Amino acid sequence: MRGARHAKWAACAVAVALAATACGGGDSGGGEGIVSSSWGDPQNPLEPANTNEVQGGKVLDMLFRGLKRYNPKTGAAEDMLAEKIETKDDQNFTVTVKDGWTFSNGEKVGAKSFVDAWNYAADVKNGQKNAYFFEYIDGYDKVHPAEGDPSAKTLSGLKLTGERTFTVKLTQKFSSWPVMLGYAAFAPLPEAFFKDHKGWLSKPVGNGPYTIDSYDKGSQMSLRTWDGYPGEDKAQNKGVDLKVYTDNNTAYTALTAGTLDLVDDVPAAQLKNVKNDLGDRYLSTPAGIIQTLSFPFYRPEWNTPGAVKVRKGLSMAINRQQITDTIFAKTRTPATDWTSPVLKEEGGYRAGLCGDACEYDAAGAKKLITEGGGIPGGQLKISYNADTGSHKDWVDAVCNSINNALGNDKACVGNPVGTFADYRSQVSTQKMTGPFRAGWQMDYPLIQNFLQPTYYTNASSNDGKWTSKEFDDLMDKANAESDTKKAVTGYQQAEKVVADQMAGIPLWYQNGSAGWSSRLSNVALNPFSVPVYNEIKVN
Repeated sequence: MRGARHAKWAACAVAVALAATACGGGDSGGGEGIVSSSWGDPQNPLEPANTNEVQGGKVLDMLFRGLKRYNPKTGAAEDMLAEKIETKDDQNFTVTVKDGWTFSNGEKVGAKSFVDAWNYAADVKNGQKNAYFFEYIDGYDKVHPAEGDPSAKTLSGLKLTGERTFTVKLTQKFSSWPVMLGYAAFAPLPEAFFKDHKGWLSKPVGNGPYTIDSYDKGSQMSLRTWDGYPGEDKAQNKGVDLKVYTDNNTAYTALTAGTLDLVDDVPAAQLKNVKNDLGDRYLSTPAGIIQTLSFPFYRPEWNTPGAVKVRKGLSMAINRQQITDTIFAKTRTPATDWTSPVLKEEGGYRAGLCGDACEYDAAGAKKLITEGGGIPGGQLKISYNADTGSHKDWVDAVCNSINNALGNDKACVGNPVGTFADYRSQVSTQKMTGPFRAGWQMDYPLIQNFLQPTYYTNASSNDGKWTSKEFDDLMDKANAESDTKKAVTGYQQAEKVVADQMAGIPLWYQNGSAGWSSRLSNVALNPFSVPVYNEIKVN
């Protein structure tokens, strides 16, 4: 559940932008027992509640452990530091923290470590980008008002009740709330964070299997195994050197030359060579990422009954299979719903929910668009940021598909916006006049996380400003459902409203990819498309 002032996909796009310009990392592979991996400098200081992009997230995944951890194979939210999380009404929770955990500086991890961290994250004065994750805790509106100064310093819904216990009161029933607690924003913080904040930022201290040894911005961050780590998921290597590359082609060249061990984003230009170059040292697996086209529902021409038919017709005019096969070399999968297959059925994924609207049908597309009154303004302009160089090909392919279906080579054109910053500025200030590229990378493995932030009325990542009382009511009802299976069914009913109105056009699910050197074994990506660093072995 999110109240973000941006979309998570935006962070991913920034990471891609970093990886698409020119510059290279180091000139040697990892040392004995050390994994060397491609990376990009984090956008923000490595505070758990202030890191909302992929590169910083990689570090936090090695540096911290929270109440829950998402199983690196299944994505299931499993107890980590939580001994138990109890509730009788799905609104009031009692959390008991496991004994025996410490931070790498020797401080004990207790209930206060979480309560203090969460209060810091929620306080508007601290400017934490992930503050919205705490919006369902009672009192959030007082410490993080939409406007003006806060009237409280701490969340009234958080109460410290013992060294290892605290209680949480939510603003409404939300049975799946504990699933969120594996996200890094909910990580505990040591007292050193508050006593010497500047010092902590210069060398963050956590409670995970690694510690930060050094960081040279623009070059490398070195993490080393923490021998005193009390968890069962101990590192199977001696450390990880994250080497900065602002061009993933350069990183790939370093990998094939033997000067880098791991690249976790194989560039599209190398996909045709990767099997010959790496053999079985390459993987491509589904990730919790979906790419979509959003619409400006704040413009009246896109918010009519006829426009529903137009949007469905446009969706039918997109030959997803052809585009994913040719443009993306099968590293994308045509989308048939608005979530991700990594959720599996128990998490809410429902293959085929989109129905005929996501099947290529040129004749049907033309018929629907005509019945809906035609494309508003006579021409479709798909907006995207042009600075990464990675979007033009697929936008052009989408437009070519639409143009072919309609028999009009000028029906659809790309509308490049110079920089990512300019693009996001136009999106966030409601300046779009037609469809614009969008998408979502899951924060936690639940259908609710794909729907609520992007389609709920006035949700922070609902950039198109779509609104539906029916959808909102179904989401509220599902959130309050105590039975998980019934809650998932409720979320799927809400998703059906998205489908019926074509609130956004689902394009394709994104795969994560990785290639590695012969020095490594046991390489895998988790459902968030991040390497499971602690499990990698150095031969």
